[in-house]
Amino acid sequence: MFQVLVTDDQPNTRKLLETVLHRAGYEVFTAQDGQEALRVLDEQHIDILLLDIMMPGMDGYALTRELRENGNNTPILMITAKQLPDDKHKGFLAGADDYITKPVDMEEMLLRIRALLRRSQIINEHRLQLGEVVLEYDTLTVSRGEDRQTLPQKEFYLLYKLLSFPNQIFTRIQLMDEIWGMESESGDTTVNVHINRLRRRFENHPEFELVAVWGLGYKAVKRV
Repeated sequence: MFQVLVTDDQPNTRKLLETVLHRAGYEVFTAQDGQEALRVLDEQHIDILLLDIMMPGMDGYALTRELRENGNNTPILMITAKQLPDDKHKGFLAGADDYITKPVDMEEMLLRIRALLRRSQIINEHRLQLGEVVLEYDTLTVSRGEDRQTLPQKEFYLLYKLLSFPNQIFTRIQLMDEIWGMESESGDTTVNVHINRLRRRFENHPEFELVAVWGLGYKAVKRV
């Protein structure tokens, strides 16, 4: 069970988010400000942090900077009433991973949480092997024997995602949200372009194939 820390100075908001997250199958911890959140993070393993920006004392920006400066890479979803682009930019620059505004669409929030958790799991694995093919997340490289290729970031993330879940079908929208982010202005045809590039790169690799599923999306098929 994934563990979520909700940090918000409004008791009613904390209770609402806690209820929704419990129903979705998460274990939930709560904090009313940044300092209390730091204490919880010291005592508990937290998989993702839902963080309000406007709080007394240590606000969401300050807490995010504190965590990132100390090497804590827990995914952070900022939840706030601030809607101006500059506010979003400030959150991302502080180290937030995603951003959602109040009033919160609970279904959208759950989708964003799932996307961030999937992305975090992939990053934490770092290495994937299929037969003679080795994918190294930290260096964006794919190796097979003496052949070693360093891929553009998005191409690598897309390949790594599909090969991490062989035979699982992902829609173009799912892949866009996870690899490019929900704030991306790129269209879902971007996925098609990157898939075609990957097919050309690895057409002589018998270990896997990237398959289009008509009307749905793409999947990776392992051949080993």
